[in-house]
Amino acid sequence: MQYHFDKIINRRGTGSLKWHYSDDTIPLWVADMDFKAAPPILDSVQRVIDHGILGYTKPTEGLFDAIINWHGSRYDLQLTRDNILFSPGVVPSLALMMQIFTETGDAVLVNDPIYTPFMTKVQQNNRQLVMSALKEVDGKYQLDLDDIEAKIIEHQVKLYLLCNPHNPGGRVWTREELKALLTLCKKHNVAIVSDEIHQDLTLSGYTFMPFLKVAEAENYTHKVVSLTSMTKTFNVAGIKGSMIFAKDETLLKKISQQQNLNDEYELNLFAYTVMQSAYEEGGEWLEQVLAYIEKNIEITIDFLAGHLPDIKVMRPEASYLIWLDCSAYAQDDQALYDKLRAAKVELNSGIKYGREGHLKMRINVACPEALLREGLNRVYAAFSSV
Repeated sequence: MQYHFDKIINRRGTGSLKWHYSDDTIPLWVADMDFKAAPPILDSVQRVIDHGILGYTKPTEGLFDAIINWHGSRYDLQLTRDNILFSPGVVPSLALMMQIFTETGDAVLVNDPIYTPFMTKVQQNNRQLVMSALKEVDGKYQLDLDDIEAKIIEHQVKLYLLCNPHNPGGRVWTREELKALLTLCKKHNVAIVSDEIHQDLTLSGYTFMPFLKVAEAENYTHKVVSLTSMTKTFNVAGIKGSMIFAKDETLLKKISQQQNLNDEYELNLFAYTVMQSAYEEGGEWLEQVLAYIEKNIEITIDFLAGHLPDIKVMRPEASYLIWLDCSAYAQDDQALYDKLRAAKVELNSGIKYGREGHLKMRINVACPEALLREGLNRVYAAFSSV
């Protein structure tokens, strides 16, 4: 079946976080797509509605099989149902992992820049936030292993929160990079939690490596957890639902016990339904939407090269998010953001992702081409007089 992504769907006035504006601002920020969800997913929701009873629900054997088959066939990640726990979302799971691997006051290490909740959840849970800046080499980020080890030793770090693929930089960390990181953490007995929510949005020419596969090879599964979800992959973020993967029986039992204490182990009926449908029937839609996103990435890179060549673009290896260095056009982060908002286009302010986000912006290109081009024209209008 051929899917079409050029149609502009009016989301204003729907309660959309992304489209909350009272004016005609074009939002190219928060990470959801402006594409209708795959018809098989929508059909599965309609079948539930047509049934008419929306009662208490639990995961079925079919759901477990769908999760196991998706990750096994795509990433050679071999799971059993005992390796899978459910959570309302990856961010709540990040908070949960503080309770699993650390105590109040313990140090938790994250990279800089990083998706904002990595930092806020550490601080809100009264842990010590330690940041290690990524190194930019040849236009892409690399892990600074020397700095990471120094910070681990200095602060007696107990937990490392990894973003793989990386948000906002779009890196898909290689097996070699992940192995080097695990070796270092294993040396210092540091637990690793890998947020892999963008795994299915890996772009052409790159290969996603689940961190659990590296952990198995290095016999370190008792200290490793992976977090993922179908919500980014299939543009169903409004239906809360995610998964926690672990391989060690004792660790799984500890996580399950903490989930019960928090009462955070169940999903709603629609989340279970959408998850199974997405993994069973969403592959063709995903393949086509990724092709469309890759075209939009090229449009964005070409437009900026031609109109605003002083913006340095970090080409993503995964996701529909592009990291832009706008330092040639501003000296102040708030002024940079305000300049774009005055042109009625909104991007994510880079400084919210850490100090390394100074004078950077994150742009979301998962929208119809016409909408993207209008947004880019407004970006050009904001900067053309500078």
